[in-house]
Amino acid sequence: MMPTSTISISPLREEDIPGAVDAIQEAFAEDPYNLWVYNDRSKLNLNRNRVSLGIRCRWGIRNALFYVAKDLVSDEKDKVLGIAMWIPPRQTKLKKTWGEWLEGWKLWCQQVGMNVWYGRGGLNVKRYYIWKQRQAEAQSEIWTDPKGYYFCNVIVVLPEAQGKGIGRALFREVTQKADAEGRRCYLESSRDEPNTKIYEAMGFHFVKQMDCDDGGDVCQLYCMVREPQSPL
Repeated sequence: MMPTSTISISPLREEDIPGAVDAIQEAFAEDPYNLWVYNDRSKLNLNRNRVSLGIRCRWGIRNALFYVAKDLVSDEKDKVLGIAMWIPPRQTKLKKTWGEWLEGWKLWCQQVGMNVWYGRGGLNVKRYYIWKQRQAEAQSEIWTDPKGYYFCNVIVVLPEAQGKGIGRALFREVTQKADAEGRRCYLESSRDEPNTKIYEAMGFHFVKQMDCDDGGDVCQLYCMVREPQSPL
């Protein structure tokens, strides 16, 4: 656990999941990618979305570097103020283990079961797969380091908690590890301003714009990479 003033960063636990889901839903309510892939807002099912995010959080506890930020001296000291989920790097020469394969299969089965029970919840499936294809193409082009990349898959800080150094602390939890290992980090932002400037302050630089185009309705994402840094 690493304090930043009165803020602590710790691994996500089962009891933190409801708060983590709340933070994600609040932070991404007006996110450009979210609005693009859930373009018919009349069909949006937030309860289904909560179940989906809960599944992903439990997968993250087992398979990712998933951290939450809390204020230990607050009256709501258990409230999740920010989260970050990082996918660990994979060396290009290594194949998936049976355990990793089983985890992927388990996640897929849970998601299928959720869709059977709740439906798609307003998700535009065509657009989702457009994004997955563009993402695969971008990562294939950018991820050239055989040691692999720490992928910041989700980073969220609640508006009420911004300006306290929470985002920087959530990044530092993994970027320090990446620096020690000499590995690069990677992220994709669905907002140019102000997000890319914030990530540049964390050591990232822009490398590619990802255009997800559905008949002229385009969602732009910004791919950024951070080089390993030496201690000052």
